[in-house]
Amino acid sequence: MSTTISFWGTGDSMGVPRVYCDCAVCEEARVEGGVNRRYRPLVHLDDSEFGTMLIDCGPDWRVQMEAAGAKRIDRILITHAHFDHIGGVAEWADMCRWLGYRGEAYAMPDVIAEINQRFPWIKRNIEFRPIEGRLLFGSWDVDCWRVNHGKNGYSYAFRFTHMTSGVSWAYCSDAIALTPGQTIPLQDLDLLILGTSFYYEPYPFESRSVYDVTEALELLSEWKTKRAVFTHLSHDIDLRRDYGLPNHVSYATTGLKVTIQG
Repeated sequence: MSTTISFWGTGDSMGVPRVYCDCAVCEEARVEGGVNRRYRPLVHLDDSEFGTMLIDCGPDWRVQMEAAGAKRIDRILITHAHFDHIGGVAEWADMCRWLGYRGEAYAMPDVIAEINQRFPWIKRNIEFRPIEGRLLFGSWDVDCWRVNHGKNGYSYAFRFTHMTSGVSWAYCSDAIALTPGQTIPLQDLDLLILGTSFYYEPYPFESRSVYDVTEALELLSEWKTKRAVFTHLSHDIDLRRDYGLPNHVSYATTGLKVTIQG
């Protein structure tokens, strides 16, 4: 039994290239086949037991679906209601309408309330399922918990633990200044997908919203992470450059696939 995690979106809230920017990273990303082209954050899960689902549904969802050759998505987990993570839900709902089925969206009750406030009609085509405890998808036990998102408030993260093997992985795209309690589910993971927009972010800590790479590397050692993939990358990260990351750490690239054996 296995789950394949496909990185359809690896960028931060602005994506890469940024429309106003002519830095070397953005210019390279504009070239067809540019390695630094990054869509807003989203991963696709394909599991031998529960089928497929997405984590988040940002404004690049349609382009990401086309690139993957996907024609239908039945289930989505949502981390929080910021635009770069939910900007595509209206298009997803329209797809559900045209195909004649109701999609399933799992999120915390406050996230669902915010989405319904923005799109009051959307529940006609999407069944919102509030997370009120642990979830079960196939043989994966899924825990969802609140994490600090710095100046942007808070987000939620997901930890998947296989009920037979104990293999575990987590998706935590938007977090900084985590409290000791918030880090407990991030301990001893086989894989951590963590948001890191900059290699080193020079701005005041209180003005920031995610960890940078230098901070994340220190945390991985504390958390005893076996493998980590950094996502939510801004135009500060140049994938053509060698950052000297440890062997068990890498940057997410558009289209990257990681398989977890249950």
